[in-house]
Amino acid sequence: MPDTASSDTVPSLPPLADQAERLIGLGVHELADIPPGVLRAFAANAGDENNGALLAVHPERAPASVLAPLLRHDDKPGFVVTDMPDVDHFSPCTVELPDVPLYLVTDPDRGDHMANWSPKEALSALAEQDRTPLLLTEGIHWVLQQPTILERNRCFMTIGSRLRKASGALDARTPAIWISNGTGRDGRERRNAPKVGWCWWGNRHTWLGFASATGRRQ
Repeated sequence: MPDTASSDTVPSLPPLADQAERLIGLGVHELADIPPGVLRAFAANAGDENNGALLAVHPERAPASVLAPLLRHDDKPGFVVTDMPDVDHFSPCTVELPDVPLYLVTDPDRGDHMANWSPKEALSALAEQDRTPLLLTEGIHWVLQQPTILERNRCFMTIGSRLRKASGALDARTPAIWISNGTGRDGRERRNAPKVGWCWWGNRHTWLGFASATGRRQ
């Protein structure tokens, strides 16, 4: 396995009440067909012990394709790469989600210390550490709440989401969130925009960590 390096400290998440208001302000409640009062009540009832957790909407209610354009970096909206039209078919893999519209993701970490690891290596290491990889939608939620966690050379993969082919085999693409350079099909106008894309399962990238959490709860 590649050598490890210490993770940089990332900013703390806002209180859950503020996260609920952020989602309402972005219109996520309308996209997910969840009344704003339900979002506010969920945050209010979560309890102080869940401070530092991420408020997430179930991907069936708010898929990646509708969340990605809400991302912002350098005043530019987020986007999904053109060769990932099936982004919403990337579903939880080795991850159990609460069967509710809203849930919490506890102790999210960007996984900087796994930069230059392959997804295959990272998944095994996370399992040994009793951590769970973030879903793509959870990663987007995290950046929506704390945009500064997405930095050049400090971006991350979300390998809890995988695409299963009709044959039953897993697609070799693994989703990630990073900052576009404005090259190729991205277009120069998208330079510095948040980008939802993918990398191969066996490849390594020095600028991509592996986002994970300690768990999920209702």
